[in-house]
Amino acid sequence: MNSNPYAQYKQTAVQTASPEKLLLMLYDGAIKFLNQAKVAMDTRNIEESNKYIIKTQDIISELIVTLNMEYEISHNLHGIYDYLNRRLIQANIKKDPEILEEVLNHITELRQTWAEAAINVKSQPVLAGGVNIEG
Repeated sequence: MNSNPYAQYKQTAVQTASPEKLLLMLYDGAIKFLNQAKVAMDTRNIEESNKYIIKTQDIISELIVTLNMEYEISHNLHGIYDYLNRRLIQANIKKDPEILEEVLNHITELRQTWAEAAINVKSQPVLAGGVNIEG
């Protein structure tokens, strides 16, 4: 058992989070790691920038595997995530902070969109059975 209280808190937060909250947590992690990769790249710390780019790619991979491909939007998101992953590979190879900034802008925009969508879904009227009465 882990005796680190912060690690226990983080584990509990993940285990009890709603799907919407988990998605936002993934985006937050990607944003954090992209910022760390940029700082490392700016200071020419190649090993650190590589580490944080790979952590971001791991998050994008998680976003891809959790897509429900029954919905058209999932196919669109898959394409976006695939593009972002390829850009991260290019950033890592070329050591190009501008590419990291591009990916960071896309991830930040996606996070904002999902945060707004989560708020809109929660504000929709529902029946006792959880069915949206608006249609």
